[in-house]
Amino acid sequence: MKTPADIITRLQLILQDGTKSDRRLAGFVLADLDFVSKAAISEIALRVGVSEPTVTRFCRNLGCEGLRDFKFYLAQAIAIGGQYLSPEPLSRDVREQRIASAITEAAISAIQRASENLDMTTLVAVAARIAVSGNVLCIGSGGISSMMATEMQNRLFRLGVSVLAQIDGQLQRMYAAVATPETTLIAFSVSGYARSVIDAVQVAQQYGATTIAITPPDSALAKVADTVIHFQSLEDGNIYKPTSSRYALLSIVDMIVTSVAETRGPRVLENLRRIKQSVNTLKVDDPRLPLGD
Repeated sequence: MKTPADIITRLQLILQDGTKSDRRLAGFVLADLDFVSKAAISEIALRVGVSEPTVTRFCRNLGCEGLRDFKFYLAQAIAIGGQYLSPEPLSRDVREQRIASAITEAAISAIQRASENLDMTTLVAVAARIAVSGNVLCIGSGGISSMMATEMQNRLFRLGVSVLAQIDGQLQRMYAAVATPETTLIAFSVSGYARSVIDAVQVAQQYGATTIAITPPDSALAKVADTVIHFQSLEDGNIYKPTSSRYALLSIVDMIVTSVAETRGPRVLENLRRIKQSVNTLKVDDPRLPLGD
C-alpha cells in the first residue's frame, strides 16, 4: 500500500472529492486534529455518526493500513507543521498597528543576537584570507543561503576580488572540482545540512581549497569546513512574517566585506570610483545614493 507523503493534503483532497462519509470524516479530522490523533475508533465513529468499518475504510482510502497507521502520519504532520494548521485569527486593527514594528523590532533583535554571539577574531581572519585569495566561490542552497551567496559575490567583486556565486547544487560540485589551493570557498547554510553544499566543501578540500562555512555550530556542514563562523537562526514564533534571520546573516556578510575592504586598503577605491561614475551616468546624479544600488 502506498504510504501517504502528506496526510493533510490527502485529507483536504478527500474533503473535496471523497464519498459522503469520507467527506464528513475528513472535515471532522481537519477541524479537531488533536482529538482524532488520540481518540479510539469507537469515539471517532460515534462523533461523526458512522460505523467503525467506515472509519477503517476511510483510513485505507487515504493510503494507510488502518486507524493506527493513519494516526501515526497525522501525529507526524501535527509535529512538523501543526502551527500552520490552526493559526490564531488576526485582528485587523491590531495588525495594521503592529506590522511595521514587528518587522523592524525582529530584525534589530536578530542582528543584535548575531553580533553578540559572533567570534570577531575568526571573522577578521576569514576576511584576511578572502582578501588574498586567487578566487572565491560562494555557495548556498535554499532561500536565505542562496541569497547570501549571491550577495557576497555582489559585495566582493567591487573590491577587486575574483568571486563567483553558485546556487545550483550540481554546479556547486562542478565548480568545487576545479578549485585550487588559491581558492577560498564560502558556504552558507542556515540549517547546516544542505547536501550539495556539504558535498561541494568536501570536493573543494580534495584540491587544496580553503573552506569557510557560515552555519550553525555542530551541524554537518560545520563539521567538514576548515573554518566556521557560527550562525544560529532563532525564530520568534510569528508564522505570518518572513524569517528575520536573513537580516542577521546579511549583517555578518557586511561585516566580512567591510573587513575585506579595510584589509585590501586604498587599492579598492579605484574600482568603487569607477562603479560610481558608471552607474551615476545612467540615473540621477546624486552622490548620496548607494554605490551601484
